Amino acid sequence: MTFFARSLGAVAAVLIATAVSAACPFCGAATQLTLTQEAAQAALILFGTPSNPVFDPNATLQGTTDLQIETVIKSNPIIEGKKVVTINRYIPVNKDKPQKFLVFCDVYKDKLDPYMGMPVDPDSKVAEYLKGAMEARDKDATTRLKFFFKYLDSSEMTLSEDAYREFAAADYKDYRPLAEKLDPDLLTKWLKDPNTPASRFGLYGSMLGHCGKPKHAKAIREMLDDPDKRFSTGIDGMFAGYVMIEPKEAWAYISDIFKDSKKEFLLRYAALRAARFLADYRPDLVTKDRIVDSVAKMLDQDDIADLVVEDLRKWQCWQLTDKVLALRDAKTHQTPIIQRAILRFALQSAETNKAAAQFVAAERKADSDRVKEVEELLQLELAPKSKPATVPAAGSASRTGAASLGK
Repeated sequence: MTFFARSLGAVAAVLIATAVSAACPFCGAATQLTLTQEAAQAALILFGTPSNPVFDPNATLQGTTDLQIETVIKSNPIIEGKKVVTINRYIPVNKDKPQKFLVFCDVYKDKLDPYMGMPVDPDSKVAEYLKGAMEARDKDATTRLKFFFKYLDSSEMTLSEDAYREFAAADYKDYRPLAEKLDPDLLTKWLKDPNTPASRFGLYGSMLGHCGKPKHAKAIREMLDDPDKRFSTGIDGMFAGYVMIEPKEAWAYISDIFKDSKKEFLLRYAALRAARFLADYRPDLVTKDRIVDSVAKMLDQDDIADLVVEDLRKWQCWQLTDKVLALRDAKTHQTPIIQRAILRFALQSAETNKAAAQFVAAERKADSDRVKEVEELLQLELAPKSKPATVPAAGSASRTGAASLGK
């Protein structure tokens, strides 16, 4: 339950900061703040039991409710000596199904301003979790992630999902040292568990790659060969984990997928994402030349060629210029998205490649407006990234309906 919607500007600023920063290569993009991120912005965080609800249909938020404070997760002088605070929100209390609340507050003009409340079961560990998360906040990234790892399989979904979002926002270099010391049997158990969300396969599979042995590579291979699992989200991380344990065998397996245009698109795309990871982070496992050679075999596949051309451009594989430019006239590659990818490749390689420069000149003569548009978008992509906006400090902006302090 949300008492007040947090400032949209503040949320956007944090999400922008998350989007431009490095993140787990095998986790879905974060779509909401973690509890630790919320805590960083709050002036005060309380955990307790709601009581004495008073309904007032004329009030902005329909009344008030007392919160019996049980745990002060983040303190503020404004509640010193208080055991109860009154929240300007009517919260029905069901004696047959009691709940507790985690409440985030700002302080504005010397008044308590609660803006978000999270209902949880009476036996919830959320207060313990958030206190631990805040204590780990200023420690090194690997130590922080070690704390959140303990909650990935929590039976309390709120904590499990929040812990996963912490990994989703973490850089590979931060969770790699942790992954190298994990129990591979536990990770294998999670991967095989039918209750494990498919979205986590990538993270768990990639972590298993750092600590697993040949028997664990076999388990990954069995999942990759399982038609019920091989198209799930996160298969790219399982491909990467497989390569980490058995580089030669696994890369041959992935290369065969690249070569077979009859393989489902999602499978080939997952293999391509794994190749990107290996090229960017683990060239010690498969050389860049081998990766490029295998990936380039998909240039003739019209359903994925645009993605392949884009990767070859980002890797600056100008030695493949002739092959990429030849796709311009292929009957199977006449879709706008493929043609645009070819032009982007040529525009970036034109400075050092004569064939690309001639190609761009011909394209510019045929349709200068189109080339200019593609060129401008490419320049935006290649321009240095600006620093993300700074999130305003808690309490810096007013929210209507400040709560009154209680007893």
